[in-house]
Amino acid sequence: MTTAIIGGYVVPVDGEPIDGGTVLMDHGKIVAVGTQADVEVPDDAELVDASGSWVLPGFIDAHAHLGVHEDGEGWSGDDTNEMTDPNGARFRAIDGIDPYEIGFDDALAGGVTSVVIKPGSGNPIGGETVGVKTWGRTVVDMLFAEQVSVKSALGENPKRIYGGKDKTPSTRLGVAAVLREAFTEARNYAAKREHARAEGKPFEVDLALETLSRVLDGELYWDQHTHRADDIVTAVRLAEEFGYKLVVNHGTEGHLVADFLAERDIPVILGPLFTTRSKVELRHRTLRAAGILARAGVRVAITTDHPVIPINFLVHQATLAVKEGLDPETALRTLTVNPAQILGLDDRVGALKPGLDADVVIWSGDPLDVMNRALRVFVRGREVYHFDESTGEGVVAERRYRE
Repeated sequence: MTTAIIGGYVVPVDGEPIDGGTVLMDHGKIVAVGTQADVEVPDDAELVDASGSWVLPGFIDAHAHLGVHEDGEGWSGDDTNEMTDPNGARFRAIDGIDPYEIGFDDALAGGVTSVVIKPGSGNPIGGETVGVKTWGRTVVDMLFAEQVSVKSALGENPKRIYGGKDKTPSTRLGVAAVLREAFTEARNYAAKREHARAEGKPFEVDLALETLSRVLDGELYWDQHTHRADDIVTAVRLAEEFGYKLVVNHGTEGHLVADFLAERDIPVILGPLFTTRSKVELRHRTLRAAGILARAGVRVAITTDHPVIPINFLVHQATLAVKEGLDPETALRTLTVNPAQILGLDDRVGALKPGLDADVVIWSGDPLDVMNRALRVFVRGREVYHFDESTGEGVVAERRYRE
């Protein structure tokens, strides 16, 4: 079905805004973006009048636990951490996602159409992440990037968890050693695997080492949970030692080493920014961090770490970062283009551009103004959410099968 959103203030993000613009969608993809004169709308297209509104790409939360840590479900809905093995590279977030978690509805209300769902930070190596849309009837429907990265953790969390079990790792030394040993083993495993193939001999597959081999080959990103500046530097040292593609996650003290990160082109998925200083690692948390990092030349995305912060508050974190010095245009990039580029998803999401997924949100005005809201949300060209003015509530398209 062809749909044309017409008459709105179109903000492609990766391009100049278009007043009175048109976004043409067909078969789940964006076909054209431009002025009314530039875009030829087929006669049979469904027209959506966005006059007086802003039209943007759906936002992306590049670090969330939607569906694996279900909001309001307690222990029964928490599948975030398999804290029985420091090396959880074989674990996959996709296997724990409940698409009916209420957080997915909240995401749509906040204009978030794509998320990278990650295991938690209890293990030095937590497992594989996955990219999904925030609307779908099953995780298969929602999937758009099955294997994005591998989640890893430095700092307080893994040393606290395993120190409490009286086993390695109980210190930062131990956490780093676990990572080094795992990557060394993966490197040796890959060499043995290739030798076996060359010899035409059978080879016993190890799922954890297969995953880590893909990290070493550059196929998967390394999502490093790290808060303290010294842990951030350790993350960089390890990445340089083994040659994998590092993405700093959280980066609470990243602004203290912004030049160090910029010189090495290390991106940061920053946040959550609304939390209290609930542990020592967060003592230097500040809303000024996004602006400091961006001005230093670091590519920044902002995250809620849902359910730590409700995912519909993603844009509000960006707004307050603007209040504390982040450039407004850059703020929109932290929610769209930047997270897509940081995790290699920019061929699918992150901008209003022909060929990308038709994830489009109509806002009542500038989304960085807290008084504005998402009015209509399209995922893959289908309208899946609208705000009902008469009831003052959002309406999400039915996810469950009905006879």
